[in-house]
Amino acid sequence: MKKSARRPSTNRHLVYGVNPLLEALRAGRLPDQITIAEGARDERLRELIDLAGTCGVSIKSAPRATLDREVGNTHHQGVIARLAAPEYADADELLDTVGAAVGSEPEPLVVVLDGIEDPRNLGAILRTAECAGADGVFIPERRAAGLNETVAKTSAGAVEYLPIARVTNLSVLIRQLKERNLWVIGTSADANLDYYDWDWTRASAIVLGGEGTGLHRLVSEHCDALVRIPVNGRIESLNVSVAAGIVLYEALRQRSRS
Repeated sequence: MKKSARRPSTNRHLVYGVNPLLEALRAGRLPDQITIAEGARDERLRELIDLAGTCGVSIKSAPRATLDREVGNTHHQGVIARLAAPEYADADELLDTVGAAVGSEPEPLVVVLDGIEDPRNLGAILRTAECAGADGVFIPERRAAGLNETVAKTSAGAVEYLPIARVTNLSVLIRQLKERNLWVIGTSADANLDYYDWDWTRASAIVLGGEGTGLHRLVSEHCDALVRIPVNGRIESLNVSVAAGIVLYEALRQRSRS
């Protein structure tokens, strides 16, 4: 499926970690320079340094404490840079691209997030969605995490490849997805249908609710069907990023066998 256009961004933000920077360089999103901590020994740093040289990006070294202060923690793997902020896809273009792919093989698969507030959960979902072959992700403009440094790091570079669009109204989005012949399937602990009993080989949109609150009532009511992930322990529900991985990889499993 053709990747939808992204809106240009002139903002620059801090990106850290080897994988996010490698994927940014591979995607052509280049920083002015990359800073590496003195004495850093990560094996993939050599790959990053070589790719930066090929791309014409300069490398400088600095004490590790300088990187710690810049990032605000020590989880930077000894490398940081400032890049243009990740860009959002145009929602209408992504909708049209997904709609045009209905009837193809495989059918389009998108993810709709209903108020994910933790950027680490958002990043983890984006990483899984990209790995599972999802065609795009829709997130709300308000009361939800957006694309920031933490999301970019947690996604391990998925933000460079996966179209991510923001919308003002999820109920309207669901209607627009249905108009394009996608099945809209929400996840809910109260559902009667197990997630593996749904036919994910069809053009589908997976709707996941926010941490603690789940799907909003109107969003739930507009879905074509609701599915649940069986939980046999004493805790009532899974972390949303784990739930996303379970459902997305069930979709991938079914599609691989069809």
